[in-house]
Amino acid sequence: MGTVYPPGAATAPKGRLSDVDYRDQADFRCALRIFLRFSEEQARRLGITPQQHFMLLVIRGHRSYPGVSIGEVADSLQIRHHAASLLVDRAVRRKLLIREEDPNDRRRALVTLTSDGQDLLDRITLANRSELGSLDTMLFRRSFIEALRASNVPGEE
Repeated sequence: MGTVYPPGAATAPKGRLSDVDYRDQADFRCALRIFLRFSEEQARRLGITPQQHFMLLVIRGHRSYPGVSIGEVADSLQIRHHAASLLVDRAVRRKLLIREEDPNDRRRALVTLTSDGQDLLDRITLANRSELGSLDTMLFRRSFIEALRASNVPGEE
């Protein structure tokens, strides 16, 4: 059986993990899953799929908003350009997005949220913010943050 580190130790000696390390990561992953499930339920409750919600969120939160290209949507969602285009087309038909030709490059289409899309996204985002607040201690535990910072020290291997 491996070495067990003292309770409360933020991290184990270099190359080893403590019980706290495993507990922190397990709690973090559980909190992420709780949040994602909650967010997915909010989207479905308002009549859209979780993927449509995620698309609206990445479009609205993108640095190039209000003119986000389909390629940027695909990159953010980690899907193929064609799949992003189909997802955008469905949202345009539902009047959640506006798709227009890029005035600087006619080969590209740019998308922006409609007022209906923005209203829907606002409702989900406000609910999600509240849920994140309730998961604060699981997501942002001090020992977990310290372990992450310690593992990102430049020059250490």
